[in-house]
Amino acid sequence: MSKLLETVEVQTKDDVQYSIIWLHGLGADANDFLPIVPELKLPANIGVRFVFPNAPIRPITINNGMAMRGWYDILDLTSLDQRADEQGLRESQQQIEALIKQENNRDIPTNHIILAGFSQGCAMTLQTGLRYPEKLAGLICLSGYLPLHTTIEAELSEANRQTPIFMAHGSFDPVVPLQAASLSHDVLTNLNYSITWKNYPMGHQVCAPEINDLSLFLQHILR
Repeated sequence: MSKLLETVEVQTKDDVQYSIIWLHGLGADANDFLPIVPELKLPANIGVRFVFPNAPIRPITINNGMAMRGWYDILDLTSLDQRADEQGLRESQQQIEALIKQENNRDIPTNHIILAGFSQGCAMTLQTGLRYPEKLAGLICLSGYLPLHTTIEAELSEANRQTPIFMAHGSFDPVVPLQAASLSHDVLTNLNYSITWKNYPMGHQVCAPEINDLSLFLQHILR
């Protein structure tokens, strides 16, 4: 196993009860979502550690092989089945699982750990969280989709069948079409996952009403 991913961390209090591992999108980095922490208005009496990892740098096929931070290669935008590089997905899944173990080693139980992600980070949240063998506190899935959706039923973890999932998407997203997110939502709904589904009149981004809804979702979990 390779060394742990580089991370940026923010704690809301010295005494931490929960951790949120937040995964950035393609070409971004660990600093991308730092500004969202105060906007989430988390409960003042609950200590939360945000862990923002850097994805590895890798060549991205659809960007003419240009190297950038990415959780996996994107091979083809025309087909959801062929979009993601399976080897990259599974390697990054192992690296994210190592971050969960690191939080366990810092006395945060798995059921107090939330996975969150935007775009490629959303895909990795679903890739990792639905297969993880111990129950997580929640999954936050923004502007992304479920990769390897044809294998999930065979690979899912019973431990996370009841884990709450927040899925949000922009109606006018030109990068990950709403249809891809809707298909992902339908696959998971048919597998009886508990999903809070939201879409907003926006592109491939995050908006204020979405942050408000996400804040409410988190407040139900952080107790």
